[in-house]
Amino acid sequence: MSELFNQGIVVLRAPAFRATRDPFDGPGAPGLEMAAQGIAERAMGLTVEREDNPSHATLNALRNDSTVLSVAPAMPMKLIEPLEAEAARAAAVTWGVKAVGADTSPFTGAGVTVSVLDTGIDSTHPAFAGVDLVTKDFTGAGSADDDNGHGTHCAGTIFGRDTEGQRIGVAPGIQRALIGKVLGGPNGGSSDALASAMLWAADNGAHVISMSLGMDFPGWVNDLVNVNGLSIPAATSIALEGYRANIRLFEQLANLLNARASVAQTTIVVAAAGNESERNGSPAYEINVAPPAAAFGITSVAALADGAGGLTVAPFSNTMATVAGPGVGVFSAWLNGGTRTISGTSMATPHVAGVTALWAERLMAQGPLSPILLQAKVIGSGTFEPLKSGTDPMDVGAGLVQAPTNVA
Repeated sequence: MSELFNQGIVVLRAPAFRATRDPFDGPGAPGLEMAAQGIAERAMGLTVEREDNPSHATLNALRNDSTVLSVAPAMPMKLIEPLEAEAARAAAVTWGVKAVGADTSPFTGAGVTVSVLDTGIDSTHPAFAGVDLVTKDFTGAGSADDDNGHGTHCAGTIFGRDTEGQRIGVAPGIQRALIGKVLGGPNGGSSDALASAMLWAADNGAHVISMSLGMDFPGWVNDLVNVNGLSIPAATSIALEGYRANIRLFEQLANLLNARASVAQTTIVVAAAGNESERNGSPAYEINVAPPAAAFGITSVAALADGAGGLTVAPFSNTMATVAGPGVGVFSAWLNGGTRTISGTSMATPHVAGVTALWAERLMAQGPLSPILLQAKVIGSGTFEPLKSGTDPMDVGAGLVQAPTNVA
């Protein structure tokens, strides 16, 4: 057990439920409404804590603490590395924005707050002119400046203004964005930093959280073998236990963020399915959605490529995703005011996050925003119509998401 927690643990905590009586205890009991309100209020008190080198006594105390919702080892996180792609052809609208129907939608994301948890952002890029960028560093770098480019590219796809004569943003009417740097910097990235960043984003009003990252399971196995001296079977077993614990933690976090909707804003989490599959390899293989996207309650995103015979599943895209988005040959913002064309489920995810923002704008115009309704609208918008005939639903879930087309 000590080897499992040697790099620290992340603790998800909420105040204990304070009810003067059981909400379901006999006639006159407050019932479901009070219970839901109590859960929502408890969820508003969520905290994420990290404790390094916990003793067995500490772990036992946490297991018996009614305020502790989940405990998991702080697993390393990594960027879902994009793949190089040919430079995109100049066009008035990028193919991805057009594929999801954002270019013809009457909605722009106005009034919606999004969060991008990634490598930071090039805040001086012209694509983000006029956007209120609220930033926070979770890596120890000291700022949320992007020294990689990945976060800038993803943010550009969600809410970037026109760049080099092209529309790159799915929701260019967004005026406020929360940028959390969770990858890079001296401390790298870890699941405790990501959980903290998700809570920070929700606390600061995010309606949509976009995450194009994953847990570094192979990297942790290597550390346990090469740094801790464990055998490969032992290291794999320990890492797998941590993997499962982190999925449970992110499920708890996502579900409790949903529970807060009755007393705070709705928050939907969208995450990349992962690029670990080799559909054209020898032998060919497919890998299921990687965490944190694998956690129940998070909308996982597969990547699609454009083609003459219809959109196809990208060869690297993991299977069992919730929905799909354009993820091959995506043109967007890059460092130092530049642009770049790259591929990955990382690039598909911000397309879906942008579409989610468009649906949020539409639904907020009609009344209070519900997380269940918002997620249902996004998933329900999925279509197979532009996909190549014979596409396996296991690979794309509900299909390619579509922007809302009318105000009714």
